[in-house]
Amino acid sequence: MESLNVAFFCWESLYAERVGGLASAATRLAESLAKDHTVHFFTRGWTKDQEINGVSYHYCRPQGNNTVQYCEDMSNQMVDQFRQSDRKEKFDILHFHDWHPVQALHRLQDRDTILTFHSTEYGRNGNQYGDWWEYKEISGKEWYGGLIAKKVTAVSSVMKREVMQLYNIPDWKCDVVPNGIVPQQYRASIDPGDVKRAYGIHPYAPLILFIGRLVYQKGPDLFIEALRKVCHDRWDAKVIVAGDGGMRQYLQDRARDLPVNFVGYIPDSEYIRLLNACDLVVIPSRNEPFGLVLLEAWSAEKPVVACDVGGLSENIDTFVNGIKVQPEPDSIAWGIGAMIDDPTTAQVRGRRGRAKVDRQFLWSPIARRMADTYSRACG
Repeated sequence: MESLNVAFFCWESLYAERVGGLASAATRLAESLAKDHTVHFFTRGWTKDQEINGVSYHYCRPQGNNTVQYCEDMSNQMVDQFRQSDRKEKFDILHFHDWHPVQALHRLQDRDTILTFHSTEYGRNGNQYGDWWEYKEISGKEWYGGLIAKKVTAVSSVMKREVMQLYNIPDWKCDVVPNGIVPQQYRASIDPGDVKRAYGIHPYAPLILFIGRLVYQKGPDLFIEALRKVCHDRWDAKVIVAGDGGMRQYLQDRARDLPVNFVGYIPDSEYIRLLNACDLVVIPSRNEPFGLVLLEAWSAEKPVVACDVGGLSENIDTFVNGIKVQPEPDSIAWGIGAMIDDPTTAQVRGRRGRAKVDRQFLWSPIARRMADTYSRACG
């Protein structure tokens, strides 16, 4: 395939403003593409433009009274920066990620464009905020982006079906290109006992880890309620909840009588330590278009209990490399108990998960799949 000049538009990246899994997914894809193509990445940031791992980053500093206005200002600044770079690079393909840069997509819709759906507003919030103006505005931008983009990609087959149903995107227009992982970044040689002791946990106590935003979509409330049964049956089980969000105070109040340590936001280095020290990772999401935490846990050869939704359902082979449960407390509790009561089998499942990562989720082949989609869009 001939080398292409590619422009990324994404509201977050690993090296500047970072909010969630989108930063990792977009950044690692850009870096993988940069091995064979020229990639410029337009995003937010408070630093000077820079080149990292072959990708040229261009930063803007948007403002706005709300998220929608903020993203429109961001999009307009991105377009101004893009036009300056385009005079020199003459970009072949413009790749937009999620709804945030849709205003930029609107202004550049005469070009060859790709829109990737990493999630949808409906998936993030369900019907909770159906009457909230911002929910309707964001959903409208997602629909419009899917309409005007030359091609659309989704991070899982489940996500593809969701955007086809929500926004009437035709099957021929939408490709499935999953997220990937750099597994060696999540496997570390540490003494699990030392890490557990640092958190006041006995080295032989089963440590259950939750990592993610403390929001309704991620199901932390389901997890806390499930722990009531788990801890009744296993007095020695300990839990660490890493991450922050609007539900934190509520969850802490519900977990006052449980052995749960809410550690809040933690740096990547500490996450890697906890990931490699824990005995089980639980992903209790109500909706999960892909679920990067799954690949991170598997990369560290950790067993996973996850809700049977979205990309988690699609990627986990239950009782082979994980256990899938229903998004309700009793089912989650059952899955956790099945794992920690049989640690030998749990470890085998974690190793099988790592094998699946190596077979299906390395970035280089995924980047080639995306490049194939670029070629079809240009054609």
